[in-house]
Amino acid sequence: MTKKDTVTIGFMLFALFFGAGNLIYPPQLGTEAGSSYWSAIAGFIITGVGLPILAVTAIAFVNDDAKALGSRVHPWFGLLFTSLIYLAIGPFFAIPRAANVAFETGIKPVVGSAGQGSSALLIFSVIFFALVFWISLNPSKIVDRIGQWLTPILLIAMVALSIASFLTFDAPMQQPTGDYSSTPFFSGFLNGYLTMDAIAGLAFGIIVVTALKERGVTDRKTTIKQTIKAGSVTAIGLIVVYGSIGWMGAKMASMGSYSNGGEILADGANILFGSFGGLLLGTIVALACFTTCIGLTVACSQFFSNTFKSVKYTHVAIVFTLISFGFTNMGLSQIIAYSVPALVFIYPLAIVLIALSFFHRLFNGSKHVYRGALILTSVIAIYDGLKAFLGADQVQAFTNALDFLPLFSEGLGWVVPAIVGALIGGVIEIYTVFAKKKRNVTIKDASYKASS
Repeated sequence: MTKKDTVTIGFMLFALFFGAGNLIYPPQLGTEAGSSYWSAIAGFIITGVGLPILAVTAIAFVNDDAKALGSRVHPWFGLLFTSLIYLAIGPFFAIPRAANVAFETGIKPVVGSAGQGSSALLIFSVIFFALVFWISLNPSKIVDRIGQWLTPILLIAMVALSIASFLTFDAPMQQPTGDYSSTPFFSGFLNGYLTMDAIAGLAFGIIVVTALKERGVTDRKTTIKQTIKAGSVTAIGLIVVYGSIGWMGAKMASMGSYSNGGEILADGANILFGSFGGLLLGTIVALACFTTCIGLTVACSQFFSNTFKSVKYTHVAIVFTLISFGFTNMGLSQIIAYSVPALVFIYPLAIVLIALSFFHRLFNGSKHVYRGALILTSVIAIYDGLKAFLGADQVQAFTNALDFLPLFSEGLGWVVPAIVGALIGGVIEIYTVFAKKKRNVTIKDASYKASS
C-alpha cells in the first residue's frame, strides 16, 4: 500500500458516500439552526461523517460483510438486519430520495410553475425509473465511468457554490428555530441519521476490504489500519462539503422560505450564478442521482437474489424499481418525514453494533454481550420510532415511564440501556463459563472415580 493507494481508496469511499441526496440536509440544517449553526453542524458531522467511517472500520474488523457482523448477535439477526439496511439504502428511502433531488434541482427550476404539481413529478419519475430499470438489467462499465467523472465535477461545483456564497452572502444569521433553539448539538446529531451513511457504511465496508485485498493487504491488523487512513481522507472531504453548504443555508435563511434542501441549493445556484449556473448545477446533480439510483438498484437486487437463491435478479429489480417509483411520487418532504421513524429505530442498533465490534476482543466476542446490549437498545429504539411516527402525544405514557434515563430528552435515551445490557450480558457470560468449567470438573471427577 502506497500513499497513492490510500488516497485512491479514500476518494472511492468519498464517492460512495457523496450521494447527491445527502446534499439536501446540511443546507436545511443551516436555515433552521441559524446562529446556532456551528454547534448543530458539529453534531451532524459526528453522525453524518464520523459514524460512517467507524461503520466501514467495523467491517474491516470482521474482514467480511455486514451480515457477518450482524451474525455475531445471531445468524437470523445478521440476515434480517442486513436486509433492513439494503431496503433502507435502496427502494424505501435512498433511491426515492435521490430521484426527488434530481427532480428538485434538475427539472423543477427549468419548468418553473409547471413543476409545482404532482403530474410533473409523475411524468419525470416514469421516464427516470424506466431508464434506471433498463440499465440495471445490464449494468455496464459506462455507468461507473460516468460516475467517476460526475463525482469530481459535482465536488468542484459544490466548492464553487460554497466559495461564491462565502464571498456574496453577508446577511446576518437568523435565530434558530424548532429543536435547534434549545438543543442545537443534539438536534444536529439526530439529523445526521437522515444521511443514512452509517448504515450504508456497513454495506460499503466490504467494497473497501475487497479493494485492500486487491492491493495485497490480507492480514486483519493492516486492513484496519489502512481502512482508517483511507477513511480519514473521506472524512476531510465530507466535512468540508457539509460544513460549506450548511453555512450557505444559514446565510440564505433570510432570503425566502424553503421546504427542503434541494430548493435551497437550486435557489442559491440561481442567485450566485444566474439561470445558466443553476441549470448546470441541476444537470450535474440530476445525473449524479441517476447513476446513484442505478448503483443502488443493482446492489440491492444482487444482495437479495444472492441471499435467496430461488429469486431471480430480474424479478427483484422489477419489484424494487416499482417500489422506488411509488415512494418517489410522495415528494421529497414526505419521504424525509416518513424515513425519520425508521431511521431513529435502525440507527441506535447500528451504532451499538458498530461500537461493540471495536471491543469485541475485550469480551471475547460473547454473544450474550451483543444480545444484552441490542435487546435493551431495541426497547428504546422502538419507542423513539413510534414517537416519530405517531407523535409525542400518542406515546406520553411511555415517555413518562422512560424519562428518568440520561439523555432521554435529547433523543439518546438508548445509550445507558445499551451499556447496562452489555454488562448484564457480560455477567451471564462469566456465569456460563464458570458453570461449564464446574460441570467439566464434575464429569472428570466422576470418570476418575468410576475408573478407580
